[in-house]
Amino acid sequence: MNNSLVSIQIIPKTKPGEDVIPYVDEAIKIIDESGVKYEVHPLETTMEGELSHLFEVISKMNERMVEMGSRNVISQVKILYQPSGIAMTDLTEKYR
Repeated sequence: MNNSLVSIQIIPKTKPGEDVIPYVDEAIKIIDESGVKYEVHPLETTMEGELSHLFEVISKMNERMVEMGSRNVISQVKILYQPSGIAMTDLTEKYR
């Protein structure tokens, strides 16, 4: 059972005038390839899974940004840790 929801906004430091969207697309690709359930939102992406695995995904995202040429990366992260289990739908179902 998944014990965490983690939302991340990744902000790579790019060269002046360089478009950040290819970096964001690559970060989302890493999430997708990880196999975790996720939803992309306008300002962040929320993932659902085991906390330790989600931290691994975040680490890979940051490493990839540097590989692509980013000098540094800011990752703004929100974490809901609930050992008894949690799903995105637990928090959003009544709004859909």
